[in-house]
Amino acid sequence: MEPKVNYVVVGAFVLLLGALLVGVVLWLGKGFDQKTYDRYYAYMEESVAGLGVDAAVKYRGVEIGSVKEIVLDPVNPERVRLTLDIVRGTPIKEDTLAILDVQGLTGLAIVDLTGGSLDSPPLEAQPGEPYPVIKTGPSLFVRFDRAATRLFTNMNRVTENIDTLLDEKNRTLLSQLLTDMSTLSQTMAAKKTLLDEGITNAAKSMKTLAQTTKILNEEIPFLIERMYGSADALEAMAEKVGQTSTAVKSVVKDTKPDIERFSQQTLNEMSVLVAELRELTATLQRAAEQLEQEPNSLLFGRTPPPRGPGE
Repeated sequence: MEPKVNYVVVGAFVLLLGALLVGVVLWLGKGFDQKTYDRYYAYMEESVAGLGVDAAVKYRGVEIGSVKEIVLDPVNPERVRLTLDIVRGTPIKEDTLAILDVQGLTGLAIVDLTGGSLDSPPLEAQPGEPYPVIKTGPSLFVRFDRAATRLFTNMNRVTENIDTLLDEKNRTLLSQLLTDMSTLSQTMAAKKTLLDEGITNAAKSMKTLAQTTKILNEEIPFLIERMYGSADALEAMAEKVGQTSTAVKSVVKDTKPDIERFSQQTLNEMSVLVAELRELTATLQRAAEQLEQEPNSLLFGRTPPPRGPGE
């Protein structure tokens, strides 16, 4: 006799076992990831092709979170807004940069964070933003594309400049220049002897100049020493002149009252004396003239003038 199977019990047991298994898996999964995350925004102005949701976010090569959302910026559709979940405690600073990078040979894009100096303050949410916004920088491919574009632009400019330089007029001038250089080379070859003599004379002149310079270097110290001696003597003489001037000034100051008295009294008396001497001189001159005319007048006196008629 075959035993009866209760399918209801078996089904309930299977369902219960499945639910228990799912719960254990969820519990284990939650238990393995007990980290707390902070949310950040990053706005990319370049293509994010190759970057997907749950892509890794690394900081100096260490995985610190993941990309949770990739959407166009509602305010500016020309850029892409990335929502990043980053492990709490990661030093995200105001000068931290988010750059797209390619991971290994897989070609999968990731978000790589760089920068973050010690002196920079922590990144905080700005007014109008629900989360802090990490600044972004150009990826390696964008920098390479920009560099290549600048290189091609500069090459085109160089090509245009070369074309301008080698136009018909400049080619004619260049040809004339080469011809003149050839003529100059031939002339210099023909005048080689004169050039050699000129170089020899120049060498002799340089040698003579060197000898003169050597002599000057030897004599200049003595000349400078003599100049210093002359300067010292001149300074001493100036000092003596200054002392003499001071002494004269002192003498003049001391004799000033006497000079004033001499000017006021003695000069007046001298003037009277000079006047009297002038009168005496005139008298002596008249006596000498009379004596010259009548020498005997000195003994017999002056001869009276002759009497007139009727006297």
